[in-house]
Amino acid sequence: MRLLAAFAAIYLIWGSTYLAIRFAVETLPPFLMAGARFTVAGLLMYGWARLRGAGRPVRAHWVTAAVIGTLMFVFGVGGVSWAEQYVPSGAAALLVTVGPLWMVLVDWLYFGGERPGGRIMLGLLLGFCGVAVLVGPEELAGAGRIDALGAGVILVGTVTWAFGSLHTRSAHLPDSPVLAIGMEMLAGGLILLLVGTVASEWGRLAASNVSLRSLLSLAYLIVLGSIVALSAYLWLLKVVSPARVITHAYINPIVAVLLGWALAAEPLNQRTLVATAVIVTAVLFILSRRETRPPPVVEIEHG
Repeated sequence: MRLLAAFAAIYLIWGSTYLAIRFAVETLPPFLMAGARFTVAGLLMYGWARLRGAGRPVRAHWVTAAVIGTLMFVFGVGGVSWAEQYVPSGAAALLVTVGPLWMVLVDWLYFGGERPGGRIMLGLLLGFCGVAVLVGPEELAGAGRIDALGAGVILVGTVTWAFGSLHTRSAHLPDSPVLAIGMEMLAGGLILLLVGTVASEWGRLAASNVSLRSLLSLAYLIVLGSIVALSAYLWLLKVVSPARVITHAYINPIVAVLLGWALAAEPLNQRTLVATAVIVTAVLFILSRRETRPPPVVEIEHG
């Protein structure tokens, strides 16, 4: 039962975070919203790890956490939060799913990983074709083309997420994964609050204009999206094979597309369906590859 609940968390909760972000940014400025999310979640995870006996981190740990938090949570999730003002949540989830494609390329080009073989190259090609379907001209796959700037911001975030995720393998961080992730979230959250301040988002934040739906969505992202699902993910990595855990990579976008259609009236048109099929197939090619050396830590950016 615990195993089933953990898989349900990474499948359904992470798949639903994209819609929760869309609801949150309806009345909350995106960078301040994301900053509050990760600052609170990071404090809770940091405090929990320390109470359970994790050692006090040193200054070098905090510097590393700030770098990783910037790459993954500021550019990655912060970018998604900003872009979902213009991009449907289902389409955002599909764009984020190209993360494994970047992970393979970045690991090979910058971290000395294995050179992609023919199967991997086919997956990479399919993935970028799927992105082209989403953001290409109307003649490519019918109506429903998404905002190009928003899509570009999300794609940049998937690249920085890949760098941040791969950097964690050799970075100087505490031994406790919960403590390390709590520090990364806390550092990223504080930087997001700074970004929101520089972007003059406090002037747009009026308590009378904030909806209950946005507040509940923010609470959902903090508790379920950033703590419960992530804890389930870390636990699953200890008890089952990574190949089973990373199946969430091609379940999350399907959940996100269906929820966006059912609960937010987002279009489920030919373009979205074709892009979903192409990108999910590409990710499946990447994640089912056979390697002669241990694969990189493949984490799919989630909202």
